Amino acid sequence: MDLAFTEEQDMLRDAVRGLCADAADSVRALEDDPKGYDEAFWQGLAAMGLTGLMTPEVLGGSGMGLLDAVVVYEELGRSLVPSPHLASSVVAGGVLATAGSDAQQADWLSRIASGEAVLSVAWLEPDNGSGPTGVRLPAVADGDGFVLSGPKRHVPYASSADRLVVLARTGAAEAVDLFLVDPTDEGVTLTLQPTVAGDTQYRVDLDRVRVEATDRIGPAGTGWATWSTVMADAIVLVAAQAVGAAEATHALTTQYAKERHQFDKPIGAFQSISHYLADGITAIDGARVLVHRAAWSRDEGRDVSTLAPMAKLFATQTCRDVTGVAIQVHGGMGFTVECDAQLYFRRAKSWQLNWFDDDHLEELIAASVLD
Repeated sequence: MDLAFTEEQDMLRDAVRGLCADAADSVRALEDDPKGYDEAFWQGLAAMGLTGLMTPEVLGGSGMGLLDAVVVYEELGRSLVPSPHLASSVVAGGVLATAGSDAQQADWLSRIASGEAVLSVAWLEPDNGSGPTGVRLPAVADGDGFVLSGPKRHVPYASSADRLVVLARTGAAEAVDLFLVDPTDEGVTLTLQPTVAGDTQYRVDLDRVRVEATDRIGPAGTGWATWSTVMADAIVLVAAQAVGAAEATHALTTQYAKERHQFDKPIGAFQSISHYLADGITAIDGARVLVHRAAWSRDEGRDVSTLAPMAKLFATQTCRDVTGVAIQVHGGMGFTVECDAQLYFRRAKSWQLNWFDDDHLEELIAASVLD
């Protein structure tokens, strides 16, 4: 594995970092906002070809690899600027590129890639897990279509979405299907949820919402297989976000430890704090290598069914630990809204809980080890 980035990837990193810097003031302003993202930033991503980052060129996208996407997502994590990129461009777009019909791809992929359309995903349900058995919302056959009824939670940017990719149960075990649902349809209720990160997530209640057979993505009963394939990419990118955020948090904490004096010397001179910082940077470098290895392996066509969960599990825990230390080093100030440490601390916990939680990741890794 070559850990060196190409000149093009370095240029991509610099360009995304500059775009994020221009939007930095929006991070706090967009917390608990019904829309949740800055339109100018979104159009900036589109102008750079990043809203179609991993969509194949033949389908209207930029056709970049997962390692290219990791470069982008480390910067998104470093800046914390919110956007529907993961839900729309990576997950929903990936589902359509993987299993969508010719008509579905023609209708949506070029629009997603251009930033014109935003899609989201309705997957998790109240009190249910991240795996296939957690999908309980039934899709009941009704003539040449289906009727969907039930709740979904933690649906990102649902109020801005042109369509929702909804996971619904059509049979036993892994018999799950994916459906395109218009969130403005009668019977769809959106309720903004409070979250630890202050990001924009909705509860979506479906009350006898009818979808046509043409709204199903892929053959019957293949939804979970498609979902798992796309989520392998998504969790690597969440891990990349966590690495970028952890590095940014570690840098601001190190600077504070140099500047803050106690007992006539900087607090970083105390062994307890200096060792925390040493542990943090060691874990960050380890997480980065794991994320880059997973992305490189994916681009090489290798199996990442174990590497991807490992990357997400380790990187998000590392981010959680590093941001927790940041709060301790900053003391009481770390919990104030003026301090950036608390922004990273809250986002780190959200990344742990969303897009496959730790329990499901550990199940995936354990299955590989034990099998």
